[in-house]
Amino acid sequence: MTASSVSGFPIRDATAADAAACAAIYAPYVLDTAISFEEVPPTAEEMAARIAKAQERHAWLVLEQEGSVVGYAYAGPFASRAAYQWSCEVSIYLQRGSASKGGGRALYTELLARLAERGYRCAFGGYTLPNRASESLHRAMGFRLSGVHRKVGFKHGAWRDVAWAQRDLGPDDEPPGDIG
Repeated sequence: MTASSVSGFPIRDATAADAAACAAIYAPYVLDTAISFEEVPPTAEEMAARIAKAQERHAWLVLEQEGSVVGYAYAGPFASRAAYQWSCEVSIYLQRGSASKGGGRALYTELLARLAERGYRCAFGGYTLPNRASESLHRAMGFRLSGVHRKVGFKHGAWRDVAWAQRDLGPDDEPPGDIG
């Protein structure tokens, strides 16, 4: 298990033992907001499966505060076609009330560095609009807006737009290598 501290925030690889904490962080986003388009919060067992899947080729990291998981960030495939294998989709969730304290930047800094080390060239993040916190975080992390899908999801009685932002992780001009 790899652990680090970015800007004083303890960050490490997630394990199945973190699944319940990650599920608890995520559930309010599912139930109370349009930030997630899921309608039923995943169980701890489902979250453990998601963590394991992300760890196979990408990454899933957790942020700790005083020994408790207070946030997580992960990556997965951007699209299924072979030509997209050097691109990935990233997501981040912080315990409610933990935003704007630097933990999101610390998680993304570590996640993006790991993805670049593994040979990924581009990361994409999608976020429901409006979402000022996510918009600000992605911009601060060097993502640039690549498009907006209008009225693409229906949740809590309204159509929702989703913005997509992207960030380069490696050199564009060289042929890609193997994903490690």
